[in-house]
Amino acid sequence: MLKKIDHIGFAVHSIARTRVLYEEALGLVCERVEEVAAQKVRTAFFRLGETRIELLEPTAPDSPIARFLEKRGEGIHHIGYQSDDLDRDLARARDQGCTLINPEPVTGAGGRRIAFLHPRSTHGVLTELCEAGRAEQPPDPEDQP
Repeated sequence: MLKKIDHIGFAVHSIARTRVLYEEALGLVCERVEEVAAQKVRTAFFRLGETRIELLEPTAPDSPIARFLEKRGEGIHHIGYQSDDLDRDLARARDQGCTLINPEPVTGAGGRRIAFLHPRSTHGVLTELCEAGRAEQPPDPEDQP
């Protein structure tokens, strides 16, 4: 079952430049910065109550985030929902006709299992399902702000 909104992902050209807004203008604290090589992205997370804000910066010109930025510019990229059973929720979405970008879960930021549903089957919203049961990996000190 989906439990809550886990995070909202924003595509940005530069985490370093965008952090200024979140830290100085909005007063949020960056929890961690992490590169997810398999997704060709660098992420930064800010907690806001029970929800996190995720900034996504491409690390390669052929990354999905780079393509998104090229087509749409900076802005909301996806909504992530916390799942207590990712395999079951992914199967339910598939059975209800959702187009799966990830037919099987992949590893995302923090070592969490994630899967995306295509926006064409979710009324225009890229939807990420995130496994709740896996504890996030402690941040690598070299990746920290």
